[in-house]
Amino acid sequence: MHLFVFGPGYTASRIADAVRAKGWAVSTATRETFEGRASDLAAATHILSSIPPGESDPVLDAYRDLLARHPGWLGYLSSTGVYGDRQGAWVDESAPTGTGRRSARAQADVAWLALGARVFRLPGIYGPGRSPLDRIATQRVDVPGQVFSRVHVDDIVSGVIAGFDAPPGAYNLADDEPAPQSVVLACAARLQNRDPAPLVSLEDANLSPQARAFWSENRRVANRKAKRVLGWTPRYPNYRLGLRALNAITSPPSTSTAPAAASSDQR
Repeated sequence: MHLFVFGPGYTASRIADAVRAKGWAVSTATRETFEGRASDLAAATHILSSIPPGESDPVLDAYRDLLARHPGWLGYLSSTGVYGDRQGAWVDESAPTGTGRRSARAQADVAWLALGARVFRLPGIYGPGRSPLDRIATQRVDVPGQVFSRVHVDDIVSGVIAGFDAPPGAYNLADDEPAPQSVVLACAARLQNRDPAPLVSLEDANLSPQARAFWSENRRVANRKAKRVLGWTPRYPNYRLGLRALNAITSPPSTSTAPAAASSDQR
């Protein structure tokens, strides 16, 4: 078995390590080095892309025809941002996509599905070195009714591997308990024997445009299809279990005003 990974970032590199430990061959290519790899792709039994689109998807731009002919497994790490704002409602894979701020991501999501890929839609990703424990904010933004879904990186790894034997289609990989970011940050602070930072309104938070964009969409991500079709069960079904597991290994927190584990663009 041979896995080819486009974009071995935070999450995809862990997937590569997991299958390498099972005896697989693994090849990787970054955004800067993926051109001229047609022969490597032809030799791969499994191809996974985690490179986010710019104006378009660079992997599809370079290899769409080859991928369409590939007889093996195709996978793509997408984002639950394709669902846009649902005003806090639950969304599953049957929900329409393309109405949110990540229009290029939604277009890439549709294109990979058209190729017969397993498209894993991911919410905020957290794990070692990248969690609220490492980024306890100086302020906790309070937006009534606002929640974020999230998923531990180890649960993405197990979900993608479970998807090796699954039919093509979209799969949400999220934990069971969407929660306000302020509540998650308070939990992280208490685990480190610190008092949670004060709550502030969104208007008073003095956030960067990028950080403020996280608060423009509100949804709860359902994971029932992944559980049913993939036979996947998250090891960390809520943020409390995930943060407790990380607490013994995490580094001392740094100061940040951006919501931790709220972005899924960096794979």
